[in-house]
Amino acid sequence: MDDRPAWARRMREERTARGWSQITAVRALMARLPYDPDGPDEQSVLRQWKRWESGEKFPDKYKSHIAATFGSVTGAFFPEHARGESRSQLQIATGMDTVEIVARMRASDVDQATLDALRITVDRLCSEYAYMPAAQLLSEGRAWMGRVVAMLNQRVSLSQMRDLYALAGKLALLVGCVEYDSGDPRQAEATRRAALSLGDEAGHLGVIGWGHEMRCWFALTRGNYRGVIQAANDGIELAPNESVAAQLYAQQAKAWSRLGDRQQTEIALDKGRQVLEALPYPDNIEDHFVVDPAKFDFYRMDCYRKVGEDQLAEQLAGEVIRASTSWDGTERAPMRIAEARITLAVAAARSGDLDSALSYGERALGGDRQSLPSLTMVASDLGQVLKTNYATSPDASDFLAHLRTLIAPDH
Repeated sequence: MDDRPAWARRMREERTARGWSQITAVRALMARLPYDPDGPDEQSVLRQWKRWESGEKFPDKYKSHIAATFGSVTGAFFPEHARGESRSQLQIATGMDTVEIVARMRASDVDQATLDALRITVDRLCSEYAYMPAAQLLSEGRAWMGRVVAMLNQRVSLSQMRDLYALAGKLALLVGCVEYDSGDPRQAEATRRAALSLGDEAGHLGVIGWGHEMRCWFALTRGNYRGVIQAANDGIELAPNESVAAQLYAQQAKAWSRLGDRQQTEIALDKGRQVLEALPYPDNIEDHFVVDPAKFDFYRMDCYRKVGEDQLAEQLAGEVIRASTSWDGTERAPMRIAEARITLAVAAARSGDLDSALSYGERALGGDRQSLPSLTMVASDLGQVLKTNYATSPDASDFLAHLRTLIAPDH
């Protein structure tokens, strides 16, 4: 068993995936260090690198440079642990349960305690996006959005009104995402536009930026890659310093990778990495509208799969699965894990391992919580490899038939 710390194991896996020796990795690291005439020489850093990879010593002084050397973010390579507030924490933090919150929302005056409880509720719903059944989340999201909008007709101050518009906007973003996941693109687009309008009313750059990010996502899954690039530029221009900017750059990178432009893919990924590196580690990494560092690895995985860098994509897929799985084996982000399994399937299929490819592929398609447009988009990569390389295989034909049943509602 490998009992090294996760960061030490990852250092070696990242290096091996690139075919680098330790001295090559050290030279790549030193190229990113600030100039210091009295700094350590190459052999000194090599000795430290060996200790880092063995897990003997933590590279505290160098951790951001190590992450950058491998194109990642410090928070992904050396993750902190932050979790959102649960239902029970709502009671602890506010002294109110859901029934009391709703009752207070209907009062003629809105106090700060009610707004705080409402914010925690919205954050909780956005944190449940990854795993809550879509129908249940859609029902709850719409109900709370209706309650918040109704509060705008009550006696509220200007600052409270802005807060309510922002909360309604975030709920609209959530509802629109689930509508799109569930195969209702027209309603999702209408809800996205409503979220943008609410964000404008609140002057909330985060909501506005995510409204444009949803536009990127819709365009990407429909194959409108130039539309993705334009939508991302629009969002970045409006919210350049928000965490959503990192995801907008990542969506651009995904579009460039599908257009076959490796250079622009790398440029977009590095810009997104720089945005995340400059931001503090998120308080709640489970919130769907927070870009946590591990999610950026998820986007890098997709890009490397598309440009044919199978070893890098496979290594990142393993990181995505580990980061998205709790210590007891619970899948905290099943949709990310499904796309990681498709990536592993594509890499296996390209290397000639059909059995592993089909095993990974079937597990990916069998999940309960799915984003149908995204899963269909990435699964089509596997379908293409199977058609090209295994045209005469009955097992491959069976999987392709399963894949067609997944996309049939859109045709």
